[in-house]
Amino acid sequence: MLAKEFYIFDDDLWCLYDDGRNEKITESDVELVNELIAIIMEQYPEAYKALSACYQKSARNIPYYQYLIVRRFCKCNFGVLDDSAKDVDSSGVFHFERVSCPLRGECKYEGIICGASFCSKLTPAEERVAVLYHQGSRIEEISDKLYLSPNTIRNHIKSIYRKLGVHDIGEFVRYADEHRMFENKQD
Repeated sequence: MLAKEFYIFDDDLWCLYDDGRNEKITESDVELVNELIAIIMEQYPEAYKALSACYQKSARNIPYYQYLIVRRFCKCNFGVLDDSAKDVDSSGVFHFERVSCPLRGECKYEGIICGASFCSKLTPAEERVAVLYHQGSRIEEISDKLYLSPNTIRNHIKSIYRKLGVHDIGEFVRYADEHRMFENKQD
């Protein structure tokens, strides 16, 4: 997968690819749209559900329907041409931007579509451990706080690593930060 930078120009979605191509995205860009739809469905299911409902009237025309979903998701989360990290890196990780929006603070989709929450597929117990572990708590501290044995905490951490495809605390923290896993979570 090529890294991509998305931006809005004249209310159209454009993509600047790593290979230097700069193209307006339309419903005929099926491969790109399908690639992005798959990531949105898997990693941001609440955003996908809300966007599907928004564009339900267009659902019979599948390429157009999927394009509308991707276009809105990109407009709400990328939208600006910049020189920072690519909006979608070569691993398929999304790097959201805080885009300018006239409905900021009023939109019912804020935090759902705009600033979508990442779905990690962790169990609630694993997620409680992961939040504390991400904050730098030691296994013994997590054990005391959650009233679980240190061995149970270690098992949860092993499971978290396996599910996220990471191998150590550094990779875990980097993965969690890149995916904004705990942005709306507190211990």
